[in-house]
Amino acid sequence: MQDTSAWLLALTGFGIGTCAGFFVRLARLCSFGAVEDALMGGDTRRLRIFGLALGIALIGTQALVIGGVLDPGQTNYTAAAMPLASIVLGSLLFGIGMAMVGTCGFGSLVRLGTGDLRSFVVILVLGGAAYATLRGVFSGFRITGLERLSVAMPDGVSTDLASLTRHLFGMDLRAAIAALGGGALCLLAFGDKRLRRTPRLLSAGVALGLLTVAGWLATTMLADEFAGPVHPQSLTFVSTIGKAIYAGLLNAANFADFGVGTVFGVVVGSFLAAWRADELRWEAFDDDHEMRRHIGGAALMGIGGILMGGCTIGQGITAGSMMALSWPIAIIGMMLGARMGIAVLVDGSPAELLGRGRSRLRDALRRRTPMSLRAADSSSRLPAAPSDGPRPTAPRSPAE
Repeated sequence: MQDTSAWLLALTGFGIGTCAGFFVRLARLCSFGAVEDALMGGDTRRLRIFGLALGIALIGTQALVIGGVLDPGQTNYTAAAMPLASIVLGSLLFGIGMAMVGTCGFGSLVRLGTGDLRSFVVILVLGGAAYATLRGVFSGFRITGLERLSVAMPDGVSTDLASLTRHLFGMDLRAAIAALGGGALCLLAFGDKRLRRTPRLLSAGVALGLLTVAGWLATTMLADEFAGPVHPQSLTFVSTIGKAIYAGLLNAANFADFGVGTVFGVVVGSFLAAWRADELRWEAFDDDHEMRRHIGGAALMGIGGILMGGCTIGQGITAGSMMALSWPIAIIGMMLGARMGIAVLVDGSPAELLGRGRSRLRDALRRRTPMSLRAADSSSRLPAAPSDGPRPTAPRSPAE
């Protein structure tokens, strides 16, 4: 019975992942592309699509909680303490790595399904770094170092907004927060005239939101209670990639996992969408510089994703649907890290970026310095005026 339940969850995850990969590839939706458009071009359309997915996931997930189907306390996003330092550091690392690769872990799976061999390398490195941080060589630093800096919540309060507001105001505001927050996010997307003319983008956002709810529901209803504690989960693509690689290398029984099923499903769904559009193409690295950049970015995403407890999907949508307090911190950190990564790519290297930053800071301070102080400072550096006293003369040469 235990094996049957586990494999049924894996197959369900495969189906959910296939749908996610298909719709996202069909719409050419990318989380890093959405962040880059918003930060560099001022275009928030694709970011609104992820907001739409979060809004639908928030309303659907909280409906499951209110209906007694889903227990937030059984998930990984609610706990008695929040590892703040780990989330901040991890989100920054993940954002920088995402900029270096040009997409996140989920996006790499989507690209792999279209024939991008660069993403195959990224997935291997990301998964290895993630598993090393989760249970391997870096796990000691994570557990004994960063997680000791967790912020403890008050007694009886978990790390989700509904629990915190109930503690502060003495009433359950879960339904109101879900309705207002989810409704506002959906309105931001459907209220944009340009987005209403792009049904493929809207369908991808709706699909991601509904599939997140389906993940929570499946891992709650199909889990075998006799096999151990039930831990509901939904879409996330860092630890699951690490587990998929571990299963392929060391223990095939670990393929019977919902998250591992979603990883393979996304690749298959993306393949089907690219095949349908006749867009299957083999792609590889242009040179060794591009390969080093992708490998470094993948390692940062693997480590950072485990430290912050998710990715652009795992934190951006899944944790958000659970009203986790880690959600806004992770989102801000990833966007800030992505902006730093873009700046490094544009300016050439971290050393050049820092050098330009120091120069701009000096120029700004110089412009803010009052004219009188600058005049006094410049006069202090001028050579002394000649005195009226006699000047020493140089000794005459014998020729004179």
